[in-house]
Amino acid sequence: MAAKLKKGDKVVVLAGKDKGKTGEISAVMPAKGKAVVDGLNIAIRHTRQSQTSQGGRIPQAQPIDLSNLAIVDANGKASRVGFRMEDGKKVRFAKTTGDVI
Repeated sequence: MAAKLKKGDKVVVLAGKDKGKTGEISAVMPAKGKAVVDGLNIAIRHTRQSQTSQGGRIPQAQPIDLSNLAIVDANGKASRVGFRMEDGKKVRFAKTTGDVI
């Protein structure tokens, strides 16, 4: 199945502790059905100091389920993603406005 959300897409969180916040997808994990959004779903990870890195409490973005994310359309609102054929190519479009993503 084609990916509805891809790396670099601007998305809004629909559910969870960061509900209503927007960000950009930095990584997608299709096998797990999750994506990492920059600056959202932050958890503190405690790391041990090593010769290469400073230890301590490091904030890290955790994956969010794809069902809890929606793409932001041209109006700045959450939209579902659809597919259609244009000039022999399959393209993604926002269902609210009909604009190609």
